[in-house]
Amino acid sequence: MKAAYSIFILVVSLAVFGIIDVCNAQKLSNNFYKRTCPRVDQIVKEIIQNRIRRNPDLGAKLIRMQFHDCFVRGCDASVLLDTVNNTRAEKEAIPNQSLSGFDVIDEIKTAIERACPRVVSCADIIALAARDAVSAHFKKSLWDVQLGRRDGRVSLATEISGNLPGPFANISSLIQLFNRKGLDVNDLVVLSGAHTIGVSRCGAFSRRLYNFTGKGDADSSLDRTYAETLRKQCPNPASPTITVEMDPGSSLSFENHYYDILLQNKGLFVSDAALLTDRNSNRAVIRLQRSPSSFSLHLQNP
Repeated sequence: MKAAYSIFILVVSLAVFGIIDVCNAQKLSNNFYKRTCPRVDQIVKEIIQNRIRRNPDLGAKLIRMQFHDCFVRGCDASVLLDTVNNTRAEKEAIPNQSLSGFDVIDEIKTAIERACPRVVSCADIIALAARDAVSAHFKKSLWDVQLGRRDGRVSLATEISGNLPGPFANISSLIQLFNRKGLDVNDLVVLSGAHTIGVSRCGAFSRRLYNFTGKGDADSSLDRTYAETLRKQCPNPASPTITVEMDPGSSLSFENHYYDILLQNKGLFVSDAALLTDRNSNRAVIRLQRSPSSFSLHLQNP
């Protein structure tokens, strides 16, 4: 099953999206559009490069979009679909209401349709756009994207609950969720590494600062100095407009710094800190922290 379900982002790990695509019985290849739309890569890159100048954190937004898409029905772009009649689509579910970057995907889709009408799937566009946006600050592609995904026609908000890991998830629920997708603890830790880029609204973690057990206390597993810094950035009650870096000082650089801060007890979410509470996930964190090349290897070899 595992070999049938892997790439994203979250996370983003690339292995995760490929596994999901295979589970959808889709045969992916590096030259899927070689004859039907040979400029697809170039079109996506040009638009992303233009957009990234105005929106430097676009990579985090698009890789999150890809993860939220892939972890529900597989990588089928169902997260892009709108609500029809009284059937609420995935994007209407609370975890997806903070997704952004839909306008970028729309712009790319429009440009590709002009070049090759009705050929390239939106699911492939999301995969390419996420890769190029994350890679933009490196001036090179960090991983290959195989193409050939097909778009789905079903999008249900009711399927989000229980399919996406939440910021307050403990290690048991995280492992169970990933196991249901055919993924193991190593996949969980690698995917969590996508938190090395991007920002979060205060509400996703403020309970750790002000009322962790319901008694007005802070989460004792969170570094005290870091907790105080976060309280200064996120006053109580949490403002929906204030954001902080998920990886302090490194929120635009896609590398293994996330594991450094995790081992310093500075993981922003409960789900981050949870990775240190299991023997196997803790070992994976240490391995990836000690070897930047190990994290890069996961990207280069989906």
